[in-house]
Amino acid sequence: MSHPRSHLLVIGYVWPEPRSSAAGGHMMQILQAFLDQGWQITFASPAGDGEHMADLAALGIARQPIALNNESFDRFVATLAPDVVLFDRFLMEEQFGWRVEKHCPQALRVLETCDLQSLRDARQALLKQRLKDNPEGEDFSDLFQLDHPGLYRHMAAADISQREMAAIYRSDLSLMISDAESTLLTEHFRVPAALLHACPLMVDDTPRDWKPFEQRAHFLSIGNFRHAPNWDAVLWLKTVLWPRIRQRLPQAELHLYGAYTPPKATALNNPAQGFRIMNWAEDALQVMGDARVALAPLRFGAGIKGKLLDAMLCGTPSVTTAIGAEGMRGDLPWPGRVENDVAGLVEAAVTLYQQADTWQHAQAQAMPLLRQRYAYTAHAQALVQRVESLRQTLAEHRLANFTGAMLRHHHHKSTQYMAQWIEAKGKISS
Repeated sequence: MSHPRSHLLVIGYVWPEPRSSAAGGHMMQILQAFLDQGWQITFASPAGDGEHMADLAALGIARQPIALNNESFDRFVATLAPDVVLFDRFLMEEQFGWRVEKHCPQALRVLETCDLQSLRDARQALLKQRLKDNPEGEDFSDLFQLDHPGLYRHMAAADISQREMAAIYRSDLSLMISDAESTLLTEHFRVPAALLHACPLMVDDTPRDWKPFEQRAHFLSIGNFRHAPNWDAVLWLKTVLWPRIRQRLPQAELHLYGAYTPPKATALNNPAQGFRIMNWAEDALQVMGDARVALAPLRFGAGIKGKLLDAMLCGTPSVTTAIGAEGMRGDLPWPGRVENDVAGLVEAAVTLYQQADTWQHAQAQAMPLLRQRYAYTAHAQALVQRVESLRQTLAEHRLANFTGAMLRHHHHKSTQYMAQWIEAKGKISS
């Protein structure tokens, strides 16, 4: 007698685009982890179609458009009766969590944090203030630390932090892409460790044939131009870092790739200065594997960086900041250089580009890091096992999370009343 397959419902902020962002790639890795274990999957989203979205149907994943503040979702989720519901970022838990609670109270609720948006926003605000107070400053070391004295204070007072932490408490399990962010939650926000699960980006760590130093040329920077930390890095490169690198390496070029290139990015293109906006990369790993050095001078952000993981996969040494490397290497050496001021970033870029032995030493650090921290098989199996284990002990797990139960109760009531008010207002106006 065959047993019914477990059913996972994913409520996505957007339809996943694995070639446009690390977030899209991470979602596809999570989906594949459950597919590998024979799960049935339905992916639902209120978003419109994206230009580069994945073909979910080809993987056997059902695709379901949904609408915000619409009772049709109630009928859909009640009929589907999923065993597990995965919310893609806290905004989806806010919008749909209470409806899942109402119609599928026994479904395990998992939150894919992707990265902590509240952390990214706090760092962006602190950077803006620093640049306002000291526009000529070139050292940002203190801003890049999790224990920066103003960071928790700024986060704790922010509306977005309170909303994001509430969603984490309301969920039975939150997937954390960065161990640094797990530490921030448990040590500063006092989130119980039992509510968190480490789920970084996952890769096939099979050794690859990498191009040698002599067959590579130019610098590369890659990332979705819509993502604020990426755009800030592009501007910092354009105005400060690249002119100094180019002065020392007059034949080198910087190739910048990114999805959804806006006119403001295209306007920065200047071949005479070796600053080339290349738009969309059809194969990100190919262009990364052709470059000699990857540049990711991030001044704010959260999570772990897909561009830097791609650099490791391609054996391309990278130059980044503590923000870029945060949560990515543990105690292992970085396959490149991590610097927090202009002089250090420029010197690191020039040295790696010119010195073959230094470059080769950096490249050799990539594979041990990939194997120890990002191997797909180990993380995929651990994720599904954690979910299946929690399904067996869900009542006890929720009993230990009284704060989450309290928040779910009040969120359910307040959002239900709001939805009823919106619906009634619509009927009156029509």
